[in-house]
Amino acid sequence: MSEYVDGQISTVSALVRSAFLVNAVYVNSAREYGITQQQGQLLCVLMAQPYGMGELGAILGLAKSSLTGLVDRSERNGLVRREADLEDSRAVRVALTRRGAKLADEFYAETCRRVEALTSAFTPAERDTLAALLGRVVADNKVPVVFR
Repeated sequence: MSEYVDGQISTVSALVRSAFLVNAVYVNSAREYGITQQQGQLLCVLMAQPYGMGELGAILGLAKSSLTGLVDRSERNGLVRREADLEDSRAVRVALTRRGAKLADEFYAETCRRVEALTSAFTPAERDTLAALLGRVVADNKVPVVFR
């Protein structure tokens, strides 16, 4: 498939390249906050509420062993804590610590600012159109909420 069709970037190329662009912004933002991209995603997910490990694995798209390592590292850094699951005594829920919640709020706000800046040359109507179209892609593909 050609990257350009009739002088315009193809849908596939535009989506793939924009995914790389947003990912790079996310990675750079995380690095500046002293966390990994995955830790940033974990913190942003946990901003809404604590989750069980199975739920987190599904939301983040991580295998159990990868998620366990991510939570272990984040716990050692004082960003999250494991709590007993009141509904299942065999399970644990992962929640933000005070330090983790503060970092999540700061990281989230700064990363949103940086991603929003990518469309700073757009008119409000263009931003609305982009949001509506990408929103359909996300909804049609049942992408879990990672970033509020």
